[in-house]
Amino acid sequence: MSYSQNYDVLIIGSGGAGLSLALKLANYSIRVAVLSKFALTAGSTYYAQGGISAVFDAGDSIDSHIEDTLDAGAGLCDPEIVRLTVTHGKSSIDWLRKQGVIFTQEQTKSGETRLHLNQEGGHSHRRIVHTADATGKAVSLSLIERAQEHPNIELFEHYNVVELITTPNAGHTGKQVIGAYVLDSKKQLVKTMAARVVVLATGGASKVYLYSTNPQSSTGDGIALAWRAGCRISNMEFMQFHPTCLYHPNARSFLISEAVRGEGGRLILPDGSSFMHKVDPRAELAPRDIVARAIDLEIKKRGIDCVYLDISHKSKRFILEHFPTIYQECLKFDIDITKQPIPVVPAAHYTCGGILTDSYARTDIANLYAIGEVASTGLHGANRMASNSLLECLVFAERASEDILLKLPHISELPIIPDWDESQVSDSDEEVVVAHNWNELRHFMWDYVGIVRTDKRLSRAMSRVELLNKEIAEYYNNFRVTSDLLELRNLVIIAELIIRCAQKRKESRGLHYTLDYPETDNSKPPQNTILTPDR
Repeated sequence: MSYSQNYDVLIIGSGGAGLSLALKLANYSIRVAVLSKFALTAGSTYYAQGGISAVFDAGDSIDSHIEDTLDAGAGLCDPEIVRLTVTHGKSSIDWLRKQGVIFTQEQTKSGETRLHLNQEGGHSHRRIVHTADATGKAVSLSLIERAQEHPNIELFEHYNVVELITTPNAGHTGKQVIGAYVLDSKKQLVKTMAARVVVLATGGASKVYLYSTNPQSSTGDGIALAWRAGCRISNMEFMQFHPTCLYHPNARSFLISEAVRGEGGRLILPDGSSFMHKVDPRAELAPRDIVARAIDLEIKKRGIDCVYLDISHKSKRFILEHFPTIYQECLKFDIDITKQPIPVVPAAHYTCGGILTDSYARTDIANLYAIGEVASTGLHGANRMASNSLLECLVFAERASEDILLKLPHISELPIIPDWDESQVSDSDEEVVVAHNWNELRHFMWDYVGIVRTDKRLSRAMSRVELLNKEIAEYYNNFRVTSDLLELRNLVIIAELIIRCAQKRKESRGLHYTLDYPETDNSKPPQNTILTPDR
């Protein structure tokens, strides 16, 4: 049994990108539905600590922000997209402030109040606008509150998309999207949601790895949905590992913000000695890929469990003022960061590749858009620079809204969509299969397709993915869908896409480092890795 709901715009994902777009569209009497796989606050935006990069300091410049971004992206950023994004930094912050987001401020020597700016790895200036060390939480809660108040926005929690619905694009080549089949997880009912425009804003895919800083929702759903529907996917080999995730047997996925290093935190070995100055002249402020590889090397070379991040040389007042969330979280595990260093390890953090889009967030399928971490816009290239991610969410929500407002009046009435058919399936009595496959997938991705790769490791991983694909497809075809099954089905596609992209890149560049090709190939212009599904 299912039933249909009709909207002008269906936004899949309730993070910074999805809610920003919803608010920008809803003021034009457009009926918008926003789906959240779990609670509205379960996405990555809510947990983002660092902040949003934007040029506010008089000594900084747009050109400097562009140069830093291009440098971090290791030759694969699209310069036009970088300039487009960076030039909208200030206006994006101003828009968030109008939505009620309160950012940390400071007083100047002359007594004036201004935004306090942090500095993070890869940035040559202080340009990180933040709310203490819980910026994402402040942004998320403000946008949720505004969306809940808006009469043209409907918010749905615990709704997991099963499949996008497409038809031939009348009068054009290719396909157009007309809605999605969606699992209401609380009622265990698949519903049909029709829409003239569909937007994927589902975040990244870091949960394909055993260790991740991301929340449980980051299972690459949007990328997998787009791939099955026929969209090209780009640069999935560039999975960013955050250098500093809290290492403790009882801690789960807690990120230690880049800003700790930006404010003077030092990475040290168990004997207290520093090592980053030997790796890169920027030391702790080097881009994330360099820092993560350096930590990974020290851990493997010395046979230690972790390294340490020490900010205890700063005053207690400074630490509590700048990092209250990190202080309280570490204290739960008897780590007082005002007196002792924090044990840290790298963990999967950000998906730099994704669904290939243009400068207005359009995908290969008509009326289907992708914004935020799910998209490959050309901003991040081979490595995302710290705090450019929330900026991208805001800028491309604005770009998508401009295009959707122009396009909506010209989209014809939707055809009748058939109900979801589950007449040939039954309830599963083998849920252990899902749990076992999920566990196996994340283990071999961590071991074989992690921070350091080889051709042999990638080949081993692909062999396992092929077996899992068959098992999961058989399971999916025989049993009613559950949220766990949908995530597993998506994750195995993500794993395959990462491996295929990694196998195609015969060099080390940015976040992709392979022992078989340890050098960057500068003999020709760098190319994006683009995969095209069989259609």
